[in-house]
Amino acid sequence: MPFSEACIYQVKPQKVEEFEALMLEAKDFLEEQEGLLLLRFMRRGYHIDMEQIREGLPPLKLTRIVKSVKYVLYWEFDTKENYGEAQKNLYDSYWKAMERCLVVPHDKYLGEELF
Repeated sequence: MPFSEACIYQVKPQKVEEFEALMLEAKDFLEEQEGLLLLRFMRRGYHIDMEQIREGLPPLKLTRIVKSVKYVLYWEFDTKENYGEAQKNLYDSYWKAMERCLVVPHDKYLGEELF
């Protein structure tokens, strides 16, 4: 059963370029992890409210940074064991540099797929 993680990063506005460059550098490393099925990385750039949803309107582009720029890393593995090994590899390589760019420690949401 595939095992997934969604990780939320809140990056300091003055560290955005550094963080994005670091994640681009880490991309090849992350893609080489044993058992990796899917890797996605995105920056939050839009918002949507209930009126837009009810009307079927597209989301609105964010126009300012309040406290941080938010990113989501999603990766999926064939087993929990391969996920655990990939986490160790990430910790041993890019973790500390990533953490220096953050406002607060990152959040991890872990679980097995339901569908």
